[in-house]
Amino acid sequence: MLKVVETFSGIGSQAKALSRMGIEYEILNTVEWDISAVYAYDIIHNGEQDLSPYESLSKDELLRILAKYSLSTDGKEPANPAFIRTWPADALRKVLCAINRTKNLGSITDVTADMLPSYIDLLTYSFPCQDLSISGSWHGNMSGIDRHKNNRSGMLWEIERILKELHPSNKTPPKFLLMENVSNILSKPHRKNFAEWEGSLMSLGYVNKVYTLDASNFGSPQKRVRTYMLSVLAPDDERKKIVDIFFSENNLGKQPAMTIKPLADSLRTDYSKTEYKEEADLSNPNDTPSRQKIYADNEIIFDGERTTAVTIKTLTTKQDRNPTSGLLEYPIHAEGKSKYRNFTPRECFLLMGFDENDFSLLKKNNFYIRKGRKLYSREKFEKLAGNSIVVDVLVSIFKQVIELKEMLWASSYLPANKKEHPNNKKQDK
Repeated sequence: MLKVVETFSGIGSQAKALSRMGIEYEILNTVEWDISAVYAYDIIHNGEQDLSPYESLSKDELLRILAKYSLSTDGKEPANPAFIRTWPADALRKVLCAINRTKNLGSITDVTADMLPSYIDLLTYSFPCQDLSISGSWHGNMSGIDRHKNNRSGMLWEIERILKELHPSNKTPPKFLLMENVSNILSKPHRKNFAEWEGSLMSLGYVNKVYTLDASNFGSPQKRVRTYMLSVLAPDDERKKIVDIFFSENNLGKQPAMTIKPLADSLRTDYSKTEYKEEADLSNPNDTPSRQKIYADNEIIFDGERTTAVTIKTLTTKQDRNPTSGLLEYPIHAEGKSKYRNFTPRECFLLMGFDENDFSLLKKNNFYIRKGRKLYSREKFEKLAGNSIVVDVLVSIFKQVIELKEMLWASSYLPANKKEHPNNKKQDK
């Protein structure tokens, strides 16, 4: 059994990877403040909601309960209470149900060690990339993960705070930590701060392995380069040596590339199906000069009949942009519309490694937050997918976690704080 805490959990790519692997695991907690992501996580991983336990709560009671959590409606700023008060009671019930079913703790800034379980095998953290991305650098934002800048990417240091709080709380540190972010975290402007982060984890007893991996090398039809750091708790020299040898012999960055899944498997171009046609129409922009330039500048990956590429470029949080991930010829477009379309939200989810049913269920359970406005627009769906992690890559990393867990803790050991982990017993391997 792998006991997991997902911080900055998004729509749960980590849980999706573990589920795909077919191993025993338990998500002990999630940590996410974006309401859109919290609800999506719940529907994708727990299915449709039963709101009957919440029917007796009035709107005022629901608002009082939700006010205890630091939540956001855009993933950037705290939610405006006046805006949340305009939501119907049923919408608030859905949010509260999602928080409870995902065991969500809200904003990372509010989480303390006392709120976490006593034993965690794996803690994941995919903190915001805005202050690290190349696009941020173009706009003069070079703050990165500087612990003193108090920015969004700097929330990385909340993980350090929580880890340091565990010891006085008489709780064992997680056996594994997994970081994911843009590869620009290793660039010269951010190298010093990243080295500081690595050093902090080493001082807490972790051995770090940094990978920069392209999802297309792990079977995904998407070229998506991201940096991962797998940190392994090694409380003594013997275990440190085991970890070092393991990574020297099992370097994911040097393994042979896996066979790429057919791109066509992630596209929905059978427009005889009404749902696919409607989604395609919504992703078909107006024929403006800027869209004509997008058409001229970017690769056509589908010519109207068949795929013309093996992979696409990196999916971002927005499809209607230049450069973009790839374009599909759309000969049945309406008058005044472009002759191409962008990826539909459904296709974005598939390209990130989620299943079609995941998106279908979320779309079916979309709900109104006010008259004429649902929680998820097309753009919001795209953002959820673009902020996620390719599941195929996580599967390979988690296989290493399982193997190392077996090698290091197949029998009992006492970590630095002398408190034995219950999973160390042989029958729990």
